[in-house]
Amino acid sequence: MIYVAIMGHGTVGSGVAEIMINHNPLVAEKVRDKIEVKYILELRDFSSLPYAEKFTDDFEKIVNDPEVKIVAEVMGGIHPAYEFVKRCLEAKKSVVTSNKELVAMKGAELLKIASENSVNFLFEASVGGGIPILRPMAQCLAANDINSVTGILNGTTNYVLNKMIVDDMSFDTALALAQEKGFAEKDPTADIEGHDTCRKICILASLAFGKHVYPEQVKTEGITNVTLEDVAYAQKLGCAIKLIARAKKLPGGHITAEVAPMLVSNSNMLSHVNGVFNAIMVHGDATGDVMFYGKGAGKMPTASAVVADIIDCAKHLHARKYFDWQEGEEGYVVPDTSKKRFFVLIKSLDFEAMSKSFNAVFPDNTWNIKNEFSGEIAFITDEDFEVEISKKLDKIKYESIKTMKMLF
Repeated sequence: MIYVAIMGHGTVGSGVAEIMINHNPLVAEKVRDKIEVKYILELRDFSSLPYAEKFTDDFEKIVNDPEVKIVAEVMGGIHPAYEFVKRCLEAKKSVVTSNKELVAMKGAELLKIASENSVNFLFEASVGGGIPILRPMAQCLAANDINSVTGILNGTTNYVLNKMIVDDMSFDTALALAQEKGFAEKDPTADIEGHDTCRKICILASLAFGKHVYPEQVKTEGITNVTLEDVAYAQKLGCAIKLIARAKKLPGGHITAEVAPMLVSNSNMLSHVNGVFNAIMVHGDATGDVMFYGKGAGKMPTASAVVADIIDCAKHLHARKYFDWQEGEEGYVVPDTSKKRFFVLIKSLDFEAMSKSFNAVFPDNTWNIKNEFSGEIAFITDEDFEVEISKKLDKIKYESIKTMKMLF
């Protein structure tokens, strides 16, 4: 018999409990041993549930019970999740988690503690919810030198942007609808400001390139400044605006990582990822681009990934999985200074003067839309270094400007 404890009984935690209890014969068959939830750590009262006897508000029961071999942390946040997970690993219990914030901030440290105690620390559910991505990267793509990871990693922002594109909704209206449908939290800050996406690309980059990437190292911009005007011009230019997370290996042992709204060409598969769906594109030197697609959140998809990690831990009770990375370091993540294209929207009360200076600075640009009525020119630059593009833009007579990077 293998005993499991679940810390937290919120949206994901209740899903984990339901799968573990209701699908127990199936889980046991996968493990090839009897497996049972012994404790569920929770402060709230769930005495009406059929498995009410499993609830406890005492963490010490879990960490001090030698029968408990696997612990699922689905509490969220850093504290007390970090302290509880650390103590469980030190007590030689394998831990699985869906907590992206915890893994992004403390992943390298917790992986090291797991290694020192010959147990496992797994977190498949922390990035793509029900989308398998970490295990395929670590195992199925193990023969590849991964060059880059690019993706749409947040269903809330993708839903909002998609509503702006398809239904001509304002940002505020689309966000309110997402909240009404349960796709966005009451406080959506972590989603719309890009923090959730940032944590996920930190985990992906850490696994792909072997050193921990911390959220503060990643330049992050959310979608709050994206307007219907931007969306309309992007469509006319054959693109869609998406919140893109990207991490790329650079020469000399450095990487670059960022999160920002970008114009994605319609020729790129990511431009067609709609609604609450996520998509992650991994480029390996042997495979080329490999894409992982599906719903990146939700109670049961995320819970299924947590239970899959529990099953994996149960199969490896007496063996460690080679799944880790090294501590990060200052200066490891650097700005991307490669050549790129930019979407630019400039406005002026003197449209004639602006148009004349634009034609002089970008004489060969054919990827542009001029709107004399609104005093705007929207265009996509040729591929060049950002500093050189900035120098050219400084020569154009305009009152306001907005720029976004392009992704092809």
